[in-house]
Amino acid sequence: MLQQRPRKQSGFTLIEIMVVVAIIAILGATVVPLVMDRPDQARVVRAKTDIQTFGAALDLYKLDNFTYPSTEQGLQALIEKPSGDPEPTNWKDGGYIKALGKDPWGREYLYQSPGETGPYDIISLGNDGAEGGENFAADITNNSE
Repeated sequence: MLQQRPRKQSGFTLIEIMVVVAIIAILGATVVPLVMDRPDQARVVRAKTDIQTFGAALDLYKLDNFTYPSTEQGLQALIEKPSGDPEPTNWKDGGYIKALGKDPWGREYLYQSPGETGPYDIISLGNDGAEGGENFAADITNNSE
């Protein structure tokens, strides 16, 4: 008759599990405060990226229509063919971008065009929603670094 060997059980001991939990707690206590400080910075980066995207679309709009949209026509001219002056003669079917999102703080981007062929400004008012400000409350524009 064959004698059966006792099976060796595999798994983790309570001490091993407690050590892993302690390590995770220590990492959480040191990493979470660093990560939690980054959402404002991420919002600023997203706003700058959105503004660059709108700027590239506006440049394509100008190539097709020989002028930027007026302030009254706004960024909406990138999605729907605008009416009014200046009338776009070669507006691209389907638009220049798919959608106009809001800034990372949930507000509309502002668009100002002082002249038909002159420069334009695309603005997010930042965290505070008011003109001016510093740090994360500062305005973000296509002219800011």
